[in-house]
Amino acid sequence: MSDAGATKSTVGRVCLVGAGPGSADLITVRGARRLAEADLVLYDALASEEMRIYAPQARWFFVGKRACRQSIQQEVLNRLLVKYARRGLQVVRLKCGDPFVFGRGGEEALALARAGVPFEIIPGLTTAVAAPALAGIPVTHRGLASSFAVITGHHEATYAPLLDGLPPESLTLVVLMGLGQRARIADRLLARGWSRETPAAVIVGATTPQSWQWTGTLGALGAAEIPAASAGAPGLLVIGAVVGLAAELAADLSSDLASDLASDAPMRRNEKGES
Repeated sequence: MSDAGATKSTVGRVCLVGAGPGSADLITVRGARRLAEADLVLYDALASEEMRIYAPQARWFFVGKRACRQSIQQEVLNRLLVKYARRGLQVVRLKCGDPFVFGRGGEEALALARAGVPFEIIPGLTTAVAAPALAGIPVTHRGLASSFAVITGHHEATYAPLLDGLPPESLTLVVLMGLGQRARIADRLLARGWSRETPAAVIVGATTPQSWQWTGTLGALGAAEIPAASAGAPGLLVIGAVVGLAAELAADLSSDLASDLASDAPMRRNEKGES
């Protein structure tokens, strides 16, 4: 980007915007407004390309960060945020889910604060809650789960002590970025006394075209095979009794919608005086 942008104003700003679980219409109203005001959007590997409609005038740069893959270093990204804000630009850092839930938003906010750059934090729907909800799985439900825990599944050395500290089947466990470790995670929970029949789910792609989900039991979780068409999409694991509600909620929703559409259509026609 040329230095011409520096003449726009003396002080720019950075907005750390949560994009939500993928679909463009699940971003917050404020997040969409900040995109409309943006001169520059730095977006990650999980932020939907569909959101370009909110900022057609902005320049978009991919700064993708995915687990275990080569990507721009966080320190370099922090410097870019500071650099372009100091040139007077309105910068949006668009991040999947919520910026402060395993999104390194805190690191970026600290870098901006220490550099004296004005910034704003705009929360987003975290995929830890939104993706299960969209699959018909409430992470808490009276009589089944009064709490839930969210962990990352990148490295066993990190998640193992957390799993070992959880009483068996005491809550809903959501594992972000844990698809590749699902067999090890299942084995560890089983070794800690969790039942093999504990309901479990794999959710891939959430609201994206690569969306796919599997439901079964903890004992079968390690053998769940992700289709090739969805293999590159981000995903998560949900383990706990609440997963058992998914099939019932999906069936009830489909039945209710079909019934409502069938009964409401004639009524709407009659109200308009149409035959």
